[in-house]
Amino acid sequence: MYFKIIATTTFGLEAVVKRELQDLGYENIKVTDGKVEIEGNEEDIANLNINLRCAERVLIKFGEFKALTFDELFERTKALPWENIIPENGEFPVDGKSLKSKLFSISDSQAIVKKAIVERLKSVYKIDWFEENGPKYKIEVSLLKDIATLTIDTSGEGLHKRGYRDRAGDAPLKETLAAAMIKLSYWNPDRTLYDPFCGSGTILIEAAMIGKNIAPGIDREFISQEWPIIGKDIYKKHRKIALGKIDHKVKLHLLGSDTDKRSILRARDNAENIGVNEDIQFFMKDMRDVDLLDNYGVVITNPPYGERMGEQKEIEKLYRDLGKKFKDFPTWSVYLITNNEKFEKLYGKKADRKRKLYNGRIKVDYYQFYGPRPQR
Repeated sequence: MYFKIIATTTFGLEAVVKRELQDLGYENIKVTDGKVEIEGNEEDIANLNINLRCAERVLIKFGEFKALTFDELFERTKALPWENIIPENGEFPVDGKSLKSKLFSISDSQAIVKKAIVERLKSVYKIDWFEENGPKYKIEVSLLKDIATLTIDTSGEGLHKRGYRDRAGDAPLKETLAAAMIKLSYWNPDRTLYDPFCGSGTILIEAAMIGKNIAPGIDREFISQEWPIIGKDIYKKHRKIALGKIDHKVKLHLLGSDTDKRSILRARDNAENIGVNEDIQFFMKDMRDVDLLDNYGVVITNPPYGERMGEQKEIEKLYRDLGKKFKDFPTWSVYLITNNEKFEKLYGKKADRKRKLYNGRIKVDYYQFYGPRPQR
């Protein structure tokens, strides 16, 4: 069966996800805000869930149409072939959102869509009551400028939930954003990578997974594994393919420091959970006191932002000291995100490139300071 498939993204990462899809061999890719679309089948759904590093979810786009009235929403939803995906024991909760649309009541829109699907399935399965005790199909009706888009979630938990992070720190960086920061840098597995504020180790663990070609979804479950039209066998097949692509021979030089002992212990646990603990050195030390070689290394980090009262002066000093530290290492490249608009002034250097991103709901800039290319 062929579907329109949407990989949802955080704003600012659409191009990164498009490149991921191209690397996986996909063509005819359509990009809009927060979404990257392709066409594919059941195999592609499993392939994308297991292999996409920077996308948030993989959805089936089941219908899209103009809806100015609840009657239109009902009739056009009912006209869709829901029985092609949802079995008669399927559980199908409906979520919703609305923006700049005549149908602004989200609860009413959800109820109308639910009723329309029930009526469609009643006529097909010839039953009046649905137990909804089988596999789950999370449906969303999204209304934007009077266009209703109906999607079914194939991922379940967001794709950032890789399964290795038992315990996150106080301000965890999403795994998908950490992977994107690496993809947007000039780091490659031949170069030293250092995270001076490593927290629970997410950036370095994602780098190890990229360096060793470990698929991000290899060790977790997906909601669509339980669907009769996809099932566990297709996922098993794509996990097996992903396992065969892991590069066990690559040697990585990944370093992470933090001043918090609990964070370092968490980072080591997380790395061990996904099997990359031997690829990363985590140690407790202030970045100001860390000895480095001027060896064309790369820093990728998410430093503290100083959100609490009274922290600002401390954070400003930290950013100044970070700038001084890497002034002594002219061959290094530095990449970091922060919401501090004075960052370049504090760091003492203008970034070669700046990109707007979102860390959760916090609007941040991704600062990129390029060192020279390593000598061959």
